[in-house]
Amino acid sequence: MVCLACLLPLFLIPMVNALPLLFDFIVGKIYHLFGWEYRKPERVPPACPYKPASKKNGDLNETENQVEPPKSAAECDKKD
Repeated sequence: MVCLACLLPLFLIPMVNALPLLFDFIVGKIYHLFGWEYRKPERVPPACPYKPASKKNGDLNETENQVEPPKSAAECDKKD
């Protein structure tokens, strides 16, 4: 026999994933009652939980040169 507490996550995960869809459906129906248009917000795609370790190079100056500092308005006017 399998303990019921062990099976609980199998049923909770799909329900939790369906909550945003259910919310959009219910709010859309409420907006429809008032005659308003409900537009679903754009969802951010799921991010990968695994982040690979960055490679550590001995030369730190190389990474500093890759990013340009933002230019001020005075420097931009001088070039024009």
